[in-house]
Amino acid sequence: MDAIEGEGSVMADLQAASIEIPTLDESYAVCCAIAKREAKNFYYSFVALPEARRNAICAIYAFMRKADDLSDDESLSLDERRCLMDNWLADWKCARSGSPTSDPVFIAVRDAASSFNIPYSLLDELVAGTTMDLDARPSNQPDTYATFADLYRYCYLVASVVGLVCIRIFGYSEPYAEKLAEETGIAFQLTNILRDVAEDAERNRVYLPLEDLAAHGVSLDQLLHRNGRDITPKERALLKSIADRAEAYYASAQQLLPLIDPESRPALWVLVSIYHSLLKRIVSADYDVFSKRASVPTVKKLSILFVGITRMGAMRLSRRIFSQ
Repeated sequence: MDAIEGEGSVMADLQAASIEIPTLDESYAVCCAIAKREAKNFYYSFVALPEARRNAICAIYAFMRKADDLSDDESLSLDERRCLMDNWLADWKCARSGSPTSDPVFIAVRDAASSFNIPYSLLDELVAGTTMDLDARPSNQPDTYATFADLYRYCYLVASVVGLVCIRIFGYSEPYAEKLAEETGIAFQLTNILRDVAEDAERNRVYLPLEDLAAHGVSLDQLLHRNGRDITPKERALLKSIADRAEAYYASAQQLLPLIDPESRPALWVLVSIYHSLLKRIVSADYDVFSKRASVPTVKKLSILFVGITRMGAMRLSRRIFSQ
């Protein structure tokens, strides 16, 4: 009773201070707007979900987007970003413990976590992934990963954890789905890393494992300071080795699909299809990610989404017919 009375008192104080507290519907609407504006590949899959699941996924995305933006704001120093992140995390921990909050993302994520049994520990891991780039390091030293095992850990935190959250919203029954979701996240993140090699190098980041660079005779300086050079055969071989790893992990995505609740399966299919198409475009460009950034054309994404929505409609129609 004391806790309830305390919360009511704080709520009254917030209202008295003219701090507007959004409703749950308003909070989800804010998250959906963020996802629609920022999610790009992800948002096409969100559209193929039933409303409650779509709202929950958008809330998780908005939460992830905020953490990522705080971590990557290069207009601020590392110390300033760490301070902002610490303050944001403190606010989030208060909100998730039940304290009133006016942050629509916190309101929506708290509800989504409760509705779909999402452990807060997974969200903690997600934030841990985004804050890895804030770890202290010598001035001007690039972000690198020594081995593929080190890179896998990074990919797990920034992508696989998202997959583990998503399948709780999608619905699944087989425990093995969790390992497949983890490996699907690895496939997605390796695809992102390949696409962004040039852009990351400009930000003093090389996510390709140093052991792989050495195995293919490519120096770190070669990736960081290209100066407009054409891609070399050794660089192609390096990037192909990462693409081959990604392709192997996409096999896990295909195994995951039938384990997901049928109502959510079209959305996962859309997401996997778009990301896999991106990898295929990188391969078809003969791994030249330096002269032009690879992307999946909007027309292609819309065609994939159309198939996904059609599948969802067919599934719902089938359920109605057999339930009669």
